[in-house]
Amino acid sequence: MKTAGDLHAVTGRPSVLFVCVHNAGRSQMAAAFLRRRAGDSIEVRSAGTTPADEIQPTVREAMAEVGIDLADQTPKVLEVEAVRAADVVITMGCGDACPVFPGTRYLDWELPDPAGRPIEEVRTIRDDIDGRVADLVAELTG
Repeated sequence: MKTAGDLHAVTGRPSVLFVCVHNAGRSQMAAAFLRRRAGDSIEVRSAGTTPADEIQPTVREAMAEVGIDLADQTPKVLEVEAVRAADVVITMGCGDACPVFPGTRYLDWELPDPAGRPIEEVRTIRDDIDGRVADLVAELTG
């Protein structure tokens, strides 16, 4: 059975998992920003406990405005192995419960759900997530 520390030791890079209920908004934005900022230096995943059929249209639009195309991303179901493999698990203020494993760091980013919000509000959420991701990258690659 792999632990987060084992995965980090094997890959030589930390692993981050973003979790939200539908994996169609906040967690997708966070994962996309982390991929952009960290490149291959951090393993990035996102998932949801009850994944939606597609990413929210306003989220796709807001991310396209900053040059990130989410067209190839789809909501994914949260699996225990993804949590076990992560060094850091970040829930997005949606009350999701994740399995707890020793050696894994758990954070909760309190963020409003972009679902059904106008694009102006989604942009604010997007920018908040980008700032948090920038701080995370600095911490993990420090």
